[in-house]
Amino acid sequence: MIFLAYYFAFLSVLTFFIYGIDKYAAKRGSQRISERTLHILSFLGGWFGAMFGQSVFRHKTKKRRFQVVFWLTLVANILISMLFIWIL
Repeated sequence: MIFLAYYFAFLSVLTFFIYGIDKYAAKRGSQRISERTLHILSFLGGWFGAMFGQSVFRHKTKKRRFQVVFWLTLVANILISMLFIWIL
C-alpha cells in the first residue's frame, strides 16, 4: 500500500511540473505539451498534481472540452484505484 502512496505522490509532482512547463511554453509561443499527454498523466495517477497545476498556473481552466476529459480521467483513476485496493 505504501508503494501506491509513493506512486501517486511522484506522479502528482511530475504532472504539476509538466503543467508549469506547458504554461511557460504557451506564454513564450514555444513547443507545447500535448493535451493527450496531460490527460494520460492525470489518468495514470497524477490528477492531484494536475488539479493543483491548473489552479496555480491558471492553465487549461477555461477549455471546457479539456476539463470534461480531465474530470473523466480523474473519476476513472479513482475507480480503478479503489478496485485495485479492494483486490489487495
